[in-house]
Amino acid sequence: MRDLAHRLLTYEAGADKTSEPMESPTVRVYEKLRQCLGEFVGTTGFHSLASRALTLSRTETPTLCAARIAADGSLQGLGNIETQFEIDNDPAGDGGIILIARLLGLLRLFLGEALTQSLLRNAWPGEVFDDRNLEHGRRA
Repeated sequence: MRDLAHRLLTYEAGADKTSEPMESPTVRVYEKLRQCLGEFVGTTGFHSLASRALTLSRTETPTLCAARIAADGSLQGLGNIETQFEIDNDPAGDGGIILIARLLGLLRLFLGEALTQSLLRNAWPGEVFDDRNLEHGRRA
């Protein structure tokens, strides 16, 4: 899942080629997941999954302690963390990769691989997600 998370963050970082300042790649990936999954499981269901993903991520990356999941499921407090990673020449940031990987892992665990892939295809219609490679986060 970590490879898939990295690929999604890299894709979103590449989409940030406008002159307008945009949200961080992690927040954009997170918001796409929140939007497509929120339609499926509702705000409360997504909040539960995201909160669990954040809790699991904090054990690997203590810098995520400043982040939190709001009642509406939005991710808050990640801005300062991501700025620190950008200074270290890692635009996606390990914290962002770990958080998204944990969220994707929980989706696969609770929804199954096929439904998780379907949600990803809806959120990123231009991207190809091969059924055989989702577990490893690779494209065919």
